[in-house]
Amino acid sequence: MFLIYVISMWSILTGFQFYLFCLGVKICIFIHFFSPFSLKCSSSLRDNNLLSLTNISLCFRLGLVATIKDRANEIYKKVEDQKSSRGRNQDALLAACLYIACRQEDKPRTVKEICSIANGATKKEIGRAKEYIVKQLGLETGQSVEMGTIHAGDFMRRFCSNLGMNNQAVKAAQEAVKKSEEFDIRRSPISIAAAVIYIITQLSDDKKPLKDISVATGVAEGTIRNSYKDLYPHLPKIIPNWYAKEEDLKNLTSP
Repeated sequence: MFLIYVISMWSILTGFQFYLFCLGVKICIFIHFFSPFSLKCSSSLRDNNLLSLTNISLCFRLGLVATIKDRANEIYKKVEDQKSSRGRNQDALLAACLYIACRQEDKPRTVKEICSIANGATKKEIGRAKEYIVKQLGLETGQSVEMGTIHAGDFMRRFCSNLGMNNQAVKAAQEAVKKSEEFDIRRSPISIAAAVIYIITQLSDDKKPLKDISVATGVAEGTIRNSYKDLYPHLPKIIPNWYAKEEDLKNLTSP
């Protein structure tokens, strides 16, 4: 249509008039595609596309659902709109947004799990980025950011799967970690999950070395030992009776 319009105008314009007409068309095209506003919009669109692709990649590598990706994008855009995020480690910011989104969608991941797919961002950088984001979102809304509550059971099935535990051991670990919440054990949920897995495997024929449990859960061996020490007095009430008898518990190594 545009070409037909140009030809029709050529038929009624001659010489210098047609030259001015073509010049005007070129100016309009230049303004449309190369003006600062258009470039800014194109840059913004490109950045958003890159953000979306990055989060899709991170979510895919962690096996996360689309709702978490959407929530992470939403958090990132809110922080980016405040312009105070410029100059900060973008990989750490994206990873922190993903960590927060997982928490808010009740599908938490450990910082170490996020770090493993975060394109080089360290745990410390992700932790700082998380604190920064929570602070900025709190300033924007005027209230604290809801992060969701973490329970040891949130990690149990995934950790057990990483260790190749059988269904009976997984079921016992899930029941044990749920019972552990009835006691005042002042350890992080991840540490408790790791310690419960250690106990359950020690009560089975398929014992797992402490080192393997540390690798699978991301919890240091020393931390697992300390958590085991805190859980030990409560084991008769924590470990399911159908899985281990009191005599079996007495055979466990005393912390």
